[in-house]
Amino acid sequence: MLQQSPSWRRLATAACLAAAAGFALAAPATSPTPTTPVLRGVTDLNSLPTLGDTARADLSPVFERKIGEEIMNDIRRDRDYLDDDPTLEFLNNFGENLVQAAPGARGETNADFFFFAVRDPMINAFALPGGFIGVHSQLLIAAQNESELASVLSHEIGHVQQRHIARMIGQQKQDALLPLAALLLAALVGKAGGGADAAIGVAMGGQGLAIQRQLNFSRDAEREADRVGFQTMRTAGYDTTGMVNFFKRLQSTTRLYGEAPAWLSSHPLTGERIADIQARIRDNPKPGRIKPDSIEFHLVRARARVLQDESQNGRDEARSTFEAQMAEQNTQHQTAGMYGMAFLSLRQGDLKAAQSWLDKARASTKPKPGVLSAERPGPNGEAMFAQLDIDIKMAPGQPPEVVAQAAQEAEQVYHRYPLSRMAARQYADALIASGKLEQAGAFLREQVQQYREEPKLYDKLAKTYAAQGKIALQHMALAESYVLTGAVPAAVDQLDLARKAKDVSFYDQSVIDARERELKEKQKQDKQDKKDE
Repeated sequence: MLQQSPSWRRLATAACLAAAAGFALAAPATSPTPTTPVLRGVTDLNSLPTLGDTARADLSPVFERKIGEEIMNDIRRDRDYLDDDPTLEFLNNFGENLVQAAPGARGETNADFFFFAVRDPMINAFALPGGFIGVHSQLLIAAQNESELASVLSHEIGHVQQRHIARMIGQQKQDALLPLAALLLAALVGKAGGGADAAIGVAMGGQGLAIQRQLNFSRDAEREADRVGFQTMRTAGYDTTGMVNFFKRLQSTTRLYGEAPAWLSSHPLTGERIADIQARIRDNPKPGRIKPDSIEFHLVRARARVLQDESQNGRDEARSTFEAQMAEQNTQHQTAGMYGMAFLSLRQGDLKAAQSWLDKARASTKPKPGVLSAERPGPNGEAMFAQLDIDIKMAPGQPPEVVAQAAQEAEQVYHRYPLSRMAARQYADALIASGKLEQAGAFLREQVQQYREEPKLYDKLAKTYAAQGKIALQHMALAESYVLTGAVPAAVDQLDLARKAKDVSFYDQSVIDARERELKEKQKQDKQDKKDE
C-alpha cells in the first residue's frame, strides 16, 4: 500500500512551489542577463559567493521570512508537528551553537533561525524560507552522535545562509523563458520548411535545457551547502568525519532496502560529493578538541522514539530498544534507556513506573561511591530530568499535594534556568494546575511582555482567565494567540466575543476597538500584498 505523505509535508511543499511558480509566471517579457553565481570550493564562510541582484529582487529578505512564517503557521497546526518543549529547546540550543560558532552563518539576511521537529518515519531534514529548519523524528533517532546531527543541521544552515530558495526562484524566472523561446523558434523552423519532427525537436530541446539547468543548480546548491556545513560544524568543534559517516550509512540503507531515504531524495548524494567532503577532511585537520556527546542528545532521541509512533506496536518496539540500551556498556545509552522507559510509562499512564524509571536514570548519572570517575563537561541532563519529574507529578490522577509539590519544584527549576523557555512554560502550567491562578496570571502577563512572539504563552494566559471566570480577558488573550499563528480572521472573531462578554470593562472596550482596527488594517494590507505578489 502506498504510504501517504503527512499533511505537513504537503503543505510545506505546496507553499514553496507556489511561491516559486508565482515568481516564474511573473517573469518579464524580455530575457534578463544571466547572473548565476559561480560556486567554488572555499573554507571561509566570509569568502562564499554573494547573491546576484536577480535573486535579491525576486525574493527580498522580508518577503522570504514572511513566506517561511506562513508555512510554519500551517505546520504548527498539523498533528505531526512535535510541539514538545524538551525537543524544541534542545534543537534550538544545538542549532544556535552551530550558528554562533561560524561568523557569517546568518547570511546577508541576518536570518533568525528556528529549529523544530516533525513526526515522520523517513530520515530527512529541510530548510524553509527565512531560517526555519525542520528535522524528522527518524533523523534524530538515526543519528548516532552529535557530530552526525551537526552535519545535517549545518548543511541546512548552509542552504539558508546562501539563500538557495531565493536563488532557485531567480533561476526559475530565467528558465521559464527557455521553453517559450524554443516554441517560437520551433514555429519559425516549421514555417521555413524544416518539418514537424524538426520543430518538435527544437521545442523539446528548449524544455530539456530548462530542466537540465535546474538540475545543475540543485547539484551546485547541494555542494555549496556541504561546503558551508563542513566549515560550520568544524568551527563549532564537531568531528567532520560525522558528515561522511552519516552519508555512507544512508547509502547503505539504499543498498539494503532498495529505497533511498528521504534525505537522499531531496538532497541527491553522489560519489563526487562524498569525495569532496573527504578531501576537505584531509586538508582541514580536526579541531583540537572534539565536542563530546551531551546526555541531552541521547535523552531527546529517546523522546523522539516514543513520540514518533504511539501505536501499540510502536510502543513495544520503543520498549525493546530501551531494554537493549540498558544492557549496553555505554553509560549514556543506559541512562537514555531508563529515561525512555520513564517517558514511555508516563505516556501510558503508569505514573508509578514512570517515577521509578526516572529516579534510576537520575541516579545513573551520579558518580558511584568507590569508583574513580570524572564528571562530563557541560550540562548533566538535570533540566530534562526535572522537566519530566514535574510532568509526572502534574499528570492526571495525582493527588493535590503532589501537584502542589510540582509547582514548588517548577518554581525552583525556573529560577535555576531563567533563560529556559521550557522551564518558564512548565512553571506557568504548574501554577495553573495547583490552582494558583492569580500568581499564574501575573507571571504570564510578565512573560508575554518579554516574549511577544510565543502563542503558547497567550494560550496559557487564556486558560488562566477562563479558570478565573474572566471571559472578556480570555477572548482577548486568545485573539493575540491567533494573530501570532497567522489566523487574523479568527482573532477578529475572538475580539468580537470579548466585546460581547458580560464582564467586559470600559477600558477593555477601548483596547478591543483599537486592536480590531489594527487587525482589520492588517487584513487589508495582507490582501494587497497578495495581489502585488
